[in-house]
Amino acid sequence: MPPHSPRKPTASPNWDDVYRVAEGQSGYFTRGDAADCGFSAPLLHHHVAAGAIQRARRGVYRLTRFPTTEHEDLVVYWLWSGKAGVFSHETALSLHELSDALPSRAHLTLPASWSRRRVAIPEGVVVHYAEVSKSERAWFHSIPITTVERTIRDVIQDAAEPELVRQAISQSKRRGLLAPDVARRLAAAARERSRAKKIR
Repeated sequence: MPPHSPRKPTASPNWDDVYRVAEGQSGYFTRGDAADCGFSAPLLHHHVAAGAIQRARRGVYRLTRFPTTEHEDLVVYWLWSGKAGVFSHETALSLHELSDALPSRAHLTLPASWSRRRVAIPEGVVVHYAEVSKSERAWFHSIPITTVERTIRDVIQDAAEPELVRQAISQSKRRGLLAPDVARRLAAAARERSRAKKIR
């Protein structure tokens, strides 16, 4: 489910709005979120010094007393992207609980236009540049991930291990996450990609 955001920017600091936004983002919020809730940069720094807020990374903050949640690291990476990214490839496979994928790094797909930007990629993140349409997005708690079909297409295109792809397609069919005709097309694409990889 998409995280909450303030109904409209407010001029005076509103902790209820900050909490509402952070609640939908595992306790985290961005400098932009804070500004929408009436918190200036100096006021943010004041609350960081006072211990009410923690600085997670540049431009990303956390409510100190918010309970810890699973996959908080992914929330921070997503907020680092300005909420433009969507988790994909092996990370999405893992979150969809498809195959035995256990990625050591987070795979995040950013809009193609980001490839021209000079940004420091966080350690532990693999960035892909591509457009992901609204229909190809789903939500895993408070973070966006690619849909099952888009995820499998991505790992096929990325020439992932054939067994990983076979597992993902098989489990998706068994759980009713893919229509039979879609599963057949993906399996055919995976075989073609595997043959092409062997020829090189």
